[in-house]
Amino acid sequence: MATERGDSVRAGLRSIQTDAVLVHDAARPLATAELVDSVLAGLVDADGAIPGVPVTDTVKRVAQGRVEGTLDRSSLVAVQTPQAFRAESLRAAYAGASDLGSATDCASLLEQAGLPVAVVDGDPRNLKVTTAADLERAEGELAR
Repeated sequence: MATERGDSVRAGLRSIQTDAVLVHDAARPLATAELVDSVLAGLVDADGAIPGVPVTDTVKRVAQGRVEGTLDRSSLVAVQTPQAFRAESLRAAYAGASDLGSATDCASLLEQAGLPVAVVDGDPRNLKVTTAADLERAEGELAR
């Protein structure tokens, strides 16, 4: 039984025979077919492709309750799912990973393996539903 996200992805990779694979987070119920097409198209020149939306908030690096610095948000994106990968590249990244627990998404495993990951335009409406307020916002998007 898969207990972590990485375990379920690894199990899925063992059970499929395909050139490309999408990894999607069920907490993002508003992903569109256009977003899927976009991440798949991102595989043309990379081993992985992820959707990202520009970060609009100021982001601080903090340690022990104190600000250590302000990140330059012009080079930051908030990453979403679905994420697309060349299946063999994702398998290799999982095989070479020493600590799946530190990987917050599959793309980070490709990064650790030195494999290129493209960023395509994400969809601001593709929100992650983790709180009651997120659910209300998702319901509002669906009601449109």
